[in-house]
Amino acid sequence: MDPVRNPYAPGAGQRPPELAGRDEQLAAFDVVLQRVAKGRPERSLVLTGLRGVGKTVLLNALRSAAVRRQWGTGKLEARPDQGLRRPLASAVHQAVRELGHGQADQVDHVLGVVRSFAQREAGAGAKLREQWSPGIDVPAVRGRADSGDVEIDLVELFTDLGGLAADLGKGIAVFLDEMQDLGPDDVSALCAACHEVGQAGLPVIVVGAGLPHLPAVLSASKSYSERLFAYHRVDRLSRDAADRALSAPAADEDAAYTPEALAAMHALTGGYPYFVQAYGKAVWDRAPRSPITAEDVAVAAPEAEAELAVGFFGSRFERATPAERDYLRAMADAATLVPDGGAGAGEVDPVGSVSTADVAAVLGKKPQSLSPARDSLIKKGLVYSGERGRIAFTVPHFGQYLRQQA
Repeated sequence: MDPVRNPYAPGAGQRPPELAGRDEQLAAFDVVLQRVAKGRPERSLVLTGLRGVGKTVLLNALRSAAVRRQWGTGKLEARPDQGLRRPLASAVHQAVRELGHGQADQVDHVLGVVRSFAQREAGAGAKLREQWSPGIDVPAVRGRADSGDVEIDLVELFTDLGGLAADLGKGIAVFLDEMQDLGPDDVSALCAACHEVGQAGLPVIVVGAGLPHLPAVLSASKSYSERLFAYHRVDRLSRDAADRALSAPAADEDAAYTPEALAAMHALTGGYPYFVQAYGKAVWDRAPRSPITAEDVAVAAPEAEAELAVGFFGSRFERATPAERDYLRAMADAATLVPDGGAGAGEVDPVGSVSTADVAAVLGKKPQSLSPARDSLIKKGLVYSGERGRIAFTVPHFGQYLRQQA
């Protein structure tokens, strides 16, 4: 098969040629856009899921839908070592520019508020050279979004942004990736701001994406966050959607898969979108001709697995310290069986959810002594705790990779 015509895209955040299995989320968001623009009450959105299920791809697709509605949009990625002010200021600056408001004085006022919000990060009395400029050439508006309390300031910022968008009958959407990495104060402020603009009926929404424990992070910050956001779980693709993700791009290049090849691909990928793209690319390059057969899949599978071992699994494993790697391996060993009596008893758990007590038992240590390693792995985004006393990999099939390496 011609590698130049290979349609698959196994890159981080790259949109696949066929965005299969996400029609429900796209349709729901289109309703949100229309309702908010009409002043109807609607909640902000939160997408949750494991690594490799396409959260970032879906986030970008939702942003494209907002742009088509002529909304102002901005996107940022949260980082554990960075506050919210600077990246959010850059994102909403872009959103204001996209709105295309015709009244220059009103636009300048809101941009001045954005600037004051960003520069307040340096602290009161900071020298000019210590203040960060978000690329806005209007003076900061004093007394607005610059109190130093990020919750107060963010409410004021969103209120002014919403008023500007409402003038045009449009809206502003802020797209926030890796939302679980926000600091506690920033999470609280974001929830408060979304709550305030929702009560005021202003056309500003936040669309966040993060790991499966993100709802718990939000709930711990504000008890009303469970009602503040509409939560959408982004999971692996159904068999039909996974087949379509492979077959539709191939058909565009006058190629096809046999039914046996599609079954073999689903068995290897488990329906996880990133794996679908990675195996699809490898199989296309190895297959001599169309239709692609199960034999072609078997020949190409080791190449795809080797690529995943380095770029998807290995790069994450290398970020862990020796003690953290021991913890990860113990998780893989402890996650070998589904609990007795449950559905699928005796099978390997693909997600790797285990109790922290079982991990400690594998290592022969007390659970309390392993807390530093576990907490560090959570901060690095390698594992997450969906419920008290349990831990799981953020990357599907990571336990399988560790067992194979052993």
